[in-house]
Amino acid sequence: MYLDNLATTRVDPAVVAAMVPWFTEDYGNAASRTHAFGWRAAEAVEVARAQVAALIGAERAREIIFTSGATESNNLALIGAATALGQPGDQVVVSAVEHRSVLDPAAALGRLGFAVTVLPVDRGGSVDLDSLRRALTRPTVLVSVMAANNEVGTLQPWAEAAELARTAGALFHTDAAQAAGKVPLRVAPTGADMVSLSAHKLYGPKGVGALYVRTRRPRLRLQPLLHGGGQERGTRPGTLNVPGIVGFGRACALAGDNLDSEAVRLQGLRDRLHQALERDLGPLPLNGHPRQRLPGCLNLCFPGVDGARLLPACRGVALSAGSACASGDSGPSHVLAAMGVDAALALASLRFGLGRFTTDDEVDYAAGRVAEAVRWLRGLG
Repeated sequence: MYLDNLATTRVDPAVVAAMVPWFTEDYGNAASRTHAFGWRAAEAVEVARAQVAALIGAERAREIIFTSGATESNNLALIGAATALGQPGDQVVVSAVEHRSVLDPAAALGRLGFAVTVLPVDRGGSVDLDSLRRALTRPTVLVSVMAANNEVGTLQPWAEAAELARTAGALFHTDAAQAAGKVPLRVAPTGADMVSLSAHKLYGPKGVGALYVRTRRPRLRLQPLLHGGGQERGTRPGTLNVPGIVGFGRACALAGDNLDSEAVRLQGLRDRLHQALERDLGPLPLNGHPRQRLPGCLNLCFPGVDGARLLPACRGVALSAGSACASGDSGPSHVLAAMGVDAALALASLRFGLGRFTTDDEVDYAAGRVAEAVRWLRGLG
């Protein structure tokens, strides 16, 4: 039973079908300009680039730079922008609940001499915009606030943060890996300078992502992390993963076609699961904003149980106790800690990630299995 769709998603069969010919028939290198195999590959990449741009409301397809995933995109955005346009002593601002692929590059910039400011969040996980206003009174090169949190699902006020950054003359980046394909995104009107995306969070293949980089007001140029080859206009060189890019584009098109209806369906499943668990176990503290959160995300604390035993006890249900990228950590989630959740409660929390292929029967089964596990653990004291 798979309810860990915030960690990764099953590749949609339609995406697999779109990818297959680019492994076995049209397997040319998109940089090969002397024959039809290369021409067809290059054309397929541009079709996918337009599909990704359409999903997030970018003005121009060429603003999409393909990468290996959101981790690379986040690193390219933070380090590439700060080192190209800033200098040691300038400020970089991030929120306390960012993914590690934002927090760790920010820390690396700190070691290079940049001043790193970490914004607090409230109990629902929302960024404190007043803290951002106060932080922007000093020279700032970059602000990064995610669109949706990967552990508790809170939808951040990233458009408002982008406006504050722009007014202060700073660049703005958002990690939209969890938001893209699940909630509406219109990056051009918000004035976001950079937006990170990942295919495997929206039913596409692993190992491919993108970074939106605006090309106007004026064109933004980043310092590349990699060198050699000149692909993606030199911003991200290396042979393009044509099958993965084609699959990413197809996944974006599918997500855009069904965005509103799927959000309604997932919210219904999420509420059904929450109600079933509380019907069996009593009130359970909710982690994340009660309303402004991803439709398929439910993060709950289970008081009265040993957190170390909780996840293993939920046999038969694939869940997470936090970010999959931090699953080896033994301490409480940095996201829940930033939200002020008690450490013992944070360790006794579960993240349910509902997705495109989740059914009513699966939700009911999962609720029963988790409730059974919690009752057993509470009985152990």
